[in-house]
Amino acid sequence: MSVKPGVLAEFSLQALRANKLRSFLTMLGIIIGVSSVILMMAIGQGAQAQVMARVNSLGTNVVMVFPGAVGQFGRGSFGAAQSLTDADAQAIAQLPFVANVAPTVGKSAMVTHGNQNWTTQITGTAPAIQNISALTLAEGRFFTEDDDTAANAVAVLGETTYENLYPAGADPVGTQIMIQNIPFTVIGLLQANGASAGGFNQDDVIYVPLKTAQIRLTGTTYVSRIEVQATGSDQVNTVVDEVTTLLQRRHNIPTGGTNDFNVQNLAQMLSTAEDISRMLTLFLAGVAAISLIVGGIGIMNIMLVAVTERTREIGIRMSLGATQRDILNQFLTEALFLSLAGSVIGVLLGSIGAYLFATLAKMAAPVSALSIAASVAFAAFTGIFFGYYPARRAAALNPAEALSYE
Repeated sequence: MSVKPGVLAEFSLQALRANKLRSFLTMLGIIIGVSSVILMMAIGQGAQAQVMARVNSLGTNVVMVFPGAVGQFGRGSFGAAQSLTDADAQAIAQLPFVANVAPTVGKSAMVTHGNQNWTTQITGTAPAIQNISALTLAEGRFFTEDDDTAANAVAVLGETTYENLYPAGADPVGTQIMIQNIPFTVIGLLQANGASAGGFNQDDVIYVPLKTAQIRLTGTTYVSRIEVQATGSDQVNTVVDEVTTLLQRRHNIPTGGTNDFNVQNLAQMLSTAEDISRMLTLFLAGVAAISLIVGGIGIMNIMLVAVTERTREIGIRMSLGATQRDILNQFLTEALFLSLAGSVIGVLLGSIGAYLFATLAKMAAPVSALSIAASVAFAAFTGIFFGYYPARRAAALNPAEALSYE
């Protein structure tokens, strides 16, 4: 007569409690695997959400022009070449269906205010960047065309830069900062934007007028990119074609020749980034899932040892009427309990890890019910799959030999 399920579960729990250290070591691989899957999926989903948020904030009508020819993988040199100028941007601004144009240069520099210093990204650009990048002021104003024409030493701070240069609650507007030992007057502070589609902190920045950056900071007349905003998303392809034709003519590029620039639809760029982010998330989840398989192998190995250690116990149970199916079910139940317990701990640790990551990185890392369900289900399957062989081996023991085992 078979053992009832409730009694079987009680026997299994008693066996696991009898050797707590062995049970914990058996669960460890499952714990690490489940927590890794939960954490990686949360980070990946958070990154994808930011990509979509960035698309929504910028719209689908932004075109980026980079210097340099298109590379092997469809990307340009992204500012390594010098082929674009402010004059190119002014010519682009005259094209139909173009709403805003912002030529841009950038460099990393040390910034100081009082006894505080911080290394950040200095972005020299046109006032139109405020509309193109949907920048919102928290205090003060953005620089104007007059500021750019006069190369005024004025600056607009991102939130991260402000937090690292000023005490909490201080009003930066009207104060002076030093960029490369050159005094700049702070005229505005931006609201937080968070991370970009590429994962960069958009708040760790200082915006200055383009000519100010070129004359006082970089010493170059070239720009590292030109951001172009079309009048509508349905005009983007037209703008891409017209910008390409215009720059080919301005740069004297013959028909069939290689462009010294590349024009990219920002919506396509961000869509590609989202696809890459999704694939990376799945890849990381797959790598994390490998640890679940390793944990399953650990369950099998340790349970094989347990079968050897408990041979006499198995013989006694068989002599008292336990069938092979009872022994098989008990060991499978033990493997399932270990997997589920490891899953619960792994879910808790993974959720805590996702919360800490979101807090430190200042980005969303949502733990979805799907990732929890998938992790627990896979862990349970792993436990049963790898626990079957030891369970089968235990059930196949000869009762007489088991009783005489020392």
